[in-house]
Amino acid sequence: MYETFFGLKERPFDLSPNPKYLFLAPTQKEALTMLRYGLTSGRGITLLLGEAGTGKTTLVQTALAEIGPETAQCVLLSNPTLSRAEFYEFLSDGFGMNGSAGSKTRFLADFREHLDQRHRRGLVTALLLDEAQSLPSELLEEVRLLSNIETTTDKLLNVLLIGQPELADRLNESGLRQLKQRVALRWEIRTFSLAETAAYVACRLRIAGGVPADVFSRDAITTVHRLSNGVPRVINVICDNALIGGFAARTKPVTKSLVDDVCRDFDFRSATRPTPLEHASPVASPAQGSAQEAAVPEARGDVASSVNFGPFRAKKRFSFFQSAS
Repeated sequence: MYETFFGLKERPFDLSPNPKYLFLAPTQKEALTMLRYGLTSGRGITLLLGEAGTGKTTLVQTALAEIGPETAQCVLLSNPTLSRAEFYEFLSDGFGMNGSAGSKTRFLADFREHLDQRHRRGLVTALLLDEAQSLPSELLEEVRLLSNIETTTDKLLNVLLIGQPELADRLNESGLRQLKQRVALRWEIRTFSLAETAAYVACRLRIAGGVPADVFSRDAITTVHRLSNGVPRVINVICDNALIGGFAARTKPVTKSLVDDVCRDFDFRSATRPTPLEHASPVASPAQGSAQEAAVPEARGDVASSVNFGPFRAKKRFSFFQSAS
């Protein structure tokens, strides 16, 4: 619709988890490293937390895509609102033990043997539970008991719980304290800083064939960050609709007023004060190679360089966007 007008080859802000557009700010990079380790290390339970829209599911899919089925058997449950019987039926199907589906006792015996055999062959077995904040308490207890399957030296089943911050609140309940005590790895994804938002938008525009400065003004990006609260999914919604609005008004680059109009229509509001420029967090690179790398500030934050964006200083932040004239 607007691609030709803005010099793009494709829509850069679709909500589908396209790995081509994977962008790793430091918090996502740490989370992906932890997921890789949790899937393969035999540590037991790994907990990944993050607000809705911060990219948890995309990171899970990325980690799973990197692990070959010849070394790891990974079963992902994306809709955990199941009864106990349905949960064990899902596990039976997922781990290829259909003959055990009718009996929990039979399943547990067969599952233990399945895990033992894989462990003796040096293979990994993992259960991933997405949207885990929605798991009924009885299933969280079942998960705890499954995580207890072990030898004297190793956990036989790696369990990954991925959910929103409400999951942490639930784990603080007295009835779930034993599950919380078994969490070996834990990470919480934070939302983007202003600098990370700018690099994220610029990265997606470049991957789609565009020139960031020709598409969004600097003031527009600042407003996108403020009203999205740095949540990647919301950034995508705002930017996509702002491009539609810019195309309709025959205006480029997209201005702050166009972004304001979109956020008013969607009732997006700032939850916190915007991050001061000089205290913005460092920006990491996307995962698609050096041709798609974003700016990475040095440790002290004064100067940064990038093969895509060129050098910029803190007082002239995100120079790949221009001030509105």
